Amino acid sequence: MNTQVQEIAEEDCKQVPERYVRKQDEEYGHATTTYDATSPKTAQIPIIDLSLLASSSTLELQNLKSAISTWGCFQAINHGIESSFLEEVREISKRFFKLPANEKKKYSREENDVEGYGNDMVLSDKQTLDWTDRLYLTVLPQDQQRLQFWPQNPTHFKEVVDEYSSKIELIKDVVLKALARSLNLDENCFLDQYGSTAKMQARFNYYPPCPWPEKVLGVKPHADGSAITVLLQDKEVEGLQLLKDDQWFEVPIVPDALTINVGDQIEVMSNGIFKSPVHRVSVNSKCERMTLAMFCMPQTERDIGPVEELITDVTPRLYKNVTFTIDFFFKNYQQGRRAIDACKI
Repeated sequence: MNTQVQEIAEEDCKQVPERYVRKQDEEYGHATTTYDATSPKTAQIPIIDLSLLASSSTLELQNLKSAISTWGCFQAINHGIESSFLEEVREISKRFFKLPANEKKKYSREENDVEGYGNDMVLSDKQTLDWTDRLYLTVLPQDQQRLQFWPQNPTHFKEVVDEYSSKIELIKDVVLKALARSLNLDENCFLDQYGSTAKMQARFNYYPPCPWPEKVLGVKPHADGSAITVLLQDKEVEGLQLLKDDQWFEVPIVPDALTINVGDQIEVMSNGIFKSPVHRVSVNSKCERMTLAMFCMPQTERDIGPVEELITDVTPRLYKNVTFTIDFFFKNYQQGRRAIDACKI
């Protein structure tokens, strides 16, 4: 396994190891203007009230459709999760990453597996590595949890993660039904493809401070392979950036909101109406940053494809039917390609 980024950051190194230095040709599209230390603009990410979505507010459905068609994401408020519980979720993450290195390494991922504690899977000598350590766990269905990778410390780690996962599962249902209704489709049409054996994966992210933040990225530019991703942001330190119109925009922190974006699978199901946004993570020279991403992944026993009602003479089919697996996604990601490009007709 690679040396953990946290360990590198704690050494008084005079320069960033070469493997982590970002390369100009890995930037997406023409978005090279912010390659230097230029600050990206702040994104005006729409705020959506989930309690209104659940009550079928026509206006809020229109707002949701506009948000996902334009930005690919939104800030969810009134999502039903107490602020005090979100704080508990942050606290278990913080306590895990503060453990001694040898304690964390008990949960290390295996060489060709993403699950467990570690950092990038190295597929080639030329691969640029992310300036982050992460703990990656399958949380749902519970019978697929690989408990050898679940921390025993803090002692209530599993209890908190299980409860949080069940709450995110409810939010996922509300969002997928609302996305369908916003397109005047049967509200279960995305959920039907999502399937009853779908998985949810949690990725606890730790971004140590880096003295040369302009030289590295916490996460390389990519779009998610999920149906939707629910991100619990750091309370104080920004870092998530979205690519829109060939420019990078900083996603602001909205207290107690969950940042929700669609992934490639909803772009496929919606026949391209909803856009899976390309995003990346910047790092900070002074502050550490911690986030928790929950990836809602449709079942892999069968293909997903565009909803038939969305295919017309005016809007022809844009994507093949495909099966998204984690391997399929990560192989494309580590090679700087978008998985969805392999799905286009």
